[in-house]
Amino acid sequence: MEELRIIFMGTPEFAVGILDTIIKNNYNVVGVITAADKPAGRGQKLKYSAVKEYALANSLTLLQPTNLKDEDFLAKLKSLNANLQIVVAFRMLPKVVWEMPVLGTFNLHASLLPNYRGAAPINWAIINGESKTGVTTFFIDDKIDTGAMILNSEIAIEPEESAGQLHDRLMLLGSKTVIDTLKVIENGNVTTTIQEDNDDIKTAYKLNKENCKIDWTKSGTEINNLIRGLSPYPASWCFLKDKNEELSIKIYEAKLFLESHSHETGKLISSKKEIKIAVQGGFLHLLNLQLPGKKRMQVAELLNGITFSDSAKVY
Repeated sequence: MEELRIIFMGTPEFAVGILDTIIKNNYNVVGVITAADKPAGRGQKLKYSAVKEYALANSLTLLQPTNLKDEDFLAKLKSLNANLQIVVAFRMLPKVVWEMPVLGTFNLHASLLPNYRGAAPINWAIINGESKTGVTTFFIDDKIDTGAMILNSEIAIEPEESAGQLHDRLMLLGSKTVIDTLKVIENGNVTTTIQEDNDDIKTAYKLNKENCKIDWTKSGTEINNLIRGLSPYPASWCFLKDKNEELSIKIYEAKLFLESHSHETGKLISSKKEIKIAVQGGFLHLLNLQLPGKKRMQVAELLNGITFSDSAKVY
């Protein structure tokens, strides 16, 4: 059994959950690599990544390169004398980095590869109405999420589950799968499976303003899946027009009720307690949303201070 000397690379909260599990299982993490600090908020103060916060709190050796090919960074990386690197939600690595450790560099990806390669696998699994997803560990190669697979674990997606809720469950599943992967590597029992490409593979495209906008001509199920798949971040959005005012609103939670009606798609119907939108084959009841310049709130709370006319609609 070979003693592992691990370098961990990651940035967001998802990666912190994995790193914490590795530490708590008494593996030797000799270094942590994370993104450089970035200005954020109105004051543009430098913001630490979630992984940096964890590394500092646990006195782990920390590197924050802006250029992964920089000679000074590569020298520091080599000096840590790691024999294995683990990547979770970081960035594409140059060959000189992922080839460095003798046991290789493996990545944990939050999908059942080869499906949902890319930046937002958790979101797109829900947006596309999948009934299951999972996590996969694989050895990194020179493309994105295409390397030889080591282990995967599957999980069902609940009918009303949001991306945030699924994120937390996949973090737990991913933590276990990473530990299982470390065990087969340290025992020398690694077997891999080559990813097979085909025309049916689904991609986890990077999220942007355009693909987060609700298309109210789609089915109620598709719209609801988009809302769930983008909640709590970055959130689905659309325009709301009432009288002569047009607002850009974010919708975080809704519930679909199937029933026949004669309303135009996108019509907003409100009472003192609810807001519902006419969609194909039913109504989407809005539960949690955000108006411009306001905090996110439950619809019942929102309706305490605002009313909508009979002409209100979304698009």
